[in-house]
Amino acid sequence: MEEKPGDVAEWVRDKRISMDVLLDPPGKATRAWGITATPATFLVDRGGRLVARGLGTRPWTGPEGRALIEALLAQ
Repeated sequence: MEEKPGDVAEWVRDKRISMDVLLDPPGKATRAWGITATPATFLVDRGGRLVARGLGTRPWTGPEGRALIEALLAQ
C-alpha cells in the first residue's frame, strides 16, 4: 500500500516469499479494490472473475481455507 519498492524487496527477501508480489506506488489499485488492510488476498477463477476476497490474515492452510481453494480448483 504505497510502499517504496526497495522496502518491499527487502521484506520479500527476508520472509523468503516465493509468490509474485505486486506494487502499487501511487495507490490506484488500493483505492479501486477497497483495500484497507494487509495482507489482502483475492481469489480469481479461471475466467478472471473475483470469487473471494480476504482483508487481513486468513487461515488459508487451515481446513476451511483449503476446502475453499480445492472447491475453486475443481471448477
